[in-house]
Amino acid sequence: MSWKASARHGVREAPNGFALVQELLNTRAAMSYAPDLLATTDDAQWWVTETLGLWSRVSGLPAPTLLLSASDLRSMRRLRGAFEQVVVAGPQPEPDDMLPPADVQVSLVPDGTGWVRVVPTGRGVRWLASALWSEALLAQQAGLWPRLKLCNNQACRAAFFDTSRNNSGVWHDVSTCGNTANLRAFRERRRNLDHDQP
Repeated sequence: MSWKASARHGVREAPNGFALVQELLNTRAAMSYAPDLLATTDDAQWWVTETLGLWSRVSGLPAPTLLLSASDLRSMRRLRGAFEQVVVAGPQPEPDDMLPPADVQVSLVPDGTGWVRVVPTGRGVRWLASALWSEALLAQQAGLWPRLKLCNNQACRAAFFDTSRNNSGVWHDVSTCGNTANLRAFRERRRNLDHDQP
C-alpha cells in the first residue's frame, strides 16, 4: 500500500489516516522529478481518487467519489497552502502568527464499543477539507503532528514523517537534499576563508 504523491519523493509516510495530510502536501511540484499533481484536472482527479480509496481502507471510514472541476483545483491548492502554513508554524505559533480558522464541519459518531469517532462531513472539496483537518486534529491528539515536516531544501519541500529519536530531522533525504545543502554551505565557508586571507 503506497500513497502516490509521497511515493514520488521516497519519504517515510505518516501512519494511518494522518498520511492523507502528508499526501496533500506532497502534491506540490518538487525540483524536476515531481510535477504539481493539482495543476490539471486530470492529474488531480487521478490523485484524489487513488488517495481517498487508500484513506478509506486505512481509516475504516467511507470516502465519497469526488469529481473535480477547475474551481475545485483552486480550492485544493488553497487548502494545501493552508496546511503548509500550519506545518511550518510548528506546534506553538506566536499569538501574532495565528492562522485563519479552518471552516469545516465534522460529525462525532459513537461506535459499537463506546468510542467516539470524528467523521468527515460535507460535499466535494469541503468533505476533503473536513477529512484533512480531522486527521490533523487526531494526529495532534496522538502527539504525531510535530513529526510531519517539510524538507529544508526550498527547491524540494517534500513532506516527510520524522522518525528520528529526538525529532530533529530537517531533510526528506539526507543523501540528496542534505548533502546538497551541506556542500553549498561548505563552499560558502571556503569562499569566505579565501576572501579573508591577505
